[in-house]
Amino acid sequence: MECYTVLKISLHKIITVKNSDVDKAKRFLIADLIDYIPKAVVMKTILYKSTGNVTAISFDSGQYLPENVSPFDTLIQIIEGRAEILINDNLLMLETGESIIVPAHSKSSITANKRLKMISTVIKSGYE
Repeated sequence: MECYTVLKISLHKIITVKNSDVDKAKRFLIADLIDYIPKAVVMKTILYKSTGNVTAISFDSGQYLPENVSPFDTLIQIIEGRAEILINDNLLMLETGESIIVPAHSKSSITANKRLKMISTVIKSGYE
């Protein structure tokens, strides 16, 4: 059974899954690692190291990650559905199979107009 941490932002829920270790050297389908939860965004860390992390994220229809700024480049890969990504006031639509790099120090937000699963990869080294 997975453990969930729930953060409420007004009427919006962001759920972080703890204890989400994925067995190394065993194949898996990323889309199967994370479920949809009604009216929520679910984040499940696949790999977490001091030099970066890989996180699977699901969005129920109409859910979003609010605007933020990361000090690192972030690779976004859409694995199911369609994402509306706003980067420094530039709106982009990404579909299943498409990817984008959000540059470090850029304002960005992600909205799911319908259910969405994606992978976020952050590499923290190389910025020294």
